[in-house]
Amino acid sequence: MVRVSVGISAWSDTGLLRSGFYPAAVKTPSDRIRFYSSMFSVAEIDSTYHSFPTAQNIATWLNNTPGNFVFNLKAFSLFTGHPTPYQSLPRSFRESYGGQIEPNASIYAHHLPEKAQDDLWQGFARIARTFQTAGKLGALLFQFPPWFHPTPENYEYIENCQKRLSGFPLAVEFRVGSWLDEEHSTKTVEVLGRHGLTLVCVDEPQGLKSSVPPVAEVTAPLAIVRFHGRNKENWEPSTGSPDRKFDYLYQTGELLEWVPRIQKMESLAETLQIIFKNKNGDYPVRNALEMKRLLNLEQ
Repeated sequence: MVRVSVGISAWSDTGLLRSGFYPAAVKTPSDRIRFYSSMFSVAEIDSTYHSFPTAQNIATWLNNTPGNFVFNLKAFSLFTGHPTPYQSLPRSFRESYGGQIEPNASIYAHHLPEKAQDDLWQGFARIARTFQTAGKLGALLFQFPPWFHPTPENYEYIENCQKRLSGFPLAVEFRVGSWLDEEHSTKTVEVLGRHGLTLVCVDEPQGLKSSVPPVAEVTAPLAIVRFHGRNKENWEPSTGSPDRKFDYLYQTGELLEWVPRIQKMESLAETLQIIFKNKNGDYPVRNALEMKRLLNLEQ
């Protein structure tokens, strides 16, 4: 029987901490992940996009969750083509390669020597292996930026990510709809399926230049659906807080739209994850709990 897990993208988000979701007695990071994992069976670690986690943080996450709990690690920003602050590179890495890298405000992969790039990928693989060895690795989540378009070079880059991290489950999320438009969708699904990579299906505002259509495709044993909200007014503006775009509480009818799609995906996948990223207070946990109810899921 397919395993279906429901969770959210940021269990320690400041808005969630202020919302009253956590009881007053739940104060420490260990307390929070224990409480969260008593209700949900999957969580995303957003911080791995910004920096490599410390051994202490990893131990906190692994030692305070039940055996059936899994984490999805967001790929480091440098690996997905995003600008990365120099200080976000691991300290040991900066000490080894600092003289070979200009300490610019933003670093891209092409600024690094090839050996340095290899070392970063290997360092991230070691982190992933720690979770995998503990039996708590869900997937490595690659969220590519809106300027990452379906070109031959980018299809090849996705394949190279899989080669760099062979042996780990990789999930790919696109931030521009051209990957799944009439011209490219067949190739995108075929390439991901051929390499065993998960296409992250999304619910997000439609009718915009960047909108990714709400497809329900299964390209790997692990299937993932991420709910970003439908805050169309604030989805694309480049000013203001970047979290404004996720400020959205789903109504029951909107979640029900996905029930038959999810049931279809269940019939094709071995494992299915449903993640809510509609960050504003307790919105994601409210919607995650409601989705569990709609799907008749227990913990």
